[in-house]
Amino acid sequence: MRTGISIAITASDRARLEALVAARGSPQKHVWRARIVLLTADGVGTVAIMAVTGKSKTCVWRWQERFMAEGVDGLLRDKTRPPGIAPLAPALVDKVVGLTLTPPAHEATHNAATRIMPHGVGMARSAA
Repeated sequence: MRTGISIAITASDRARLEALVAARGSPQKHVWRARIVLLTADGVGTVAIMAVTGKSKTCVWRWQERFMAEGVDGLLRDKTRPPGIAPLAPALVDKVVGLTLTPPAHEATHNAATRIMPHGVGMARSAA
């Protein structure tokens, strides 16, 4: 175990964590988080915790620190993260919708959107 990590678990916290591990309906991410904390409190080293849980060293450290800072409730929630792709601006959405509703400025015989659109709205395209 790395130095500076000491987890003191109250009887009620231990009971909650053990109940999480034992409950068949518990989300697996909550189960392995609780196991990390229980093993740490029992004095098991980081390498052994990694072997038992199958998690990386940084993952073990993260959940040890989260428990020390926030207790059992900290293990039961995930941090919020910003979305991977920012939503489109309303003006850009309006522009795209406008472009799809108007005919193309030139002859577009190989436009993929033209071939895909009928299927997207549930219309079968006839073979010509």
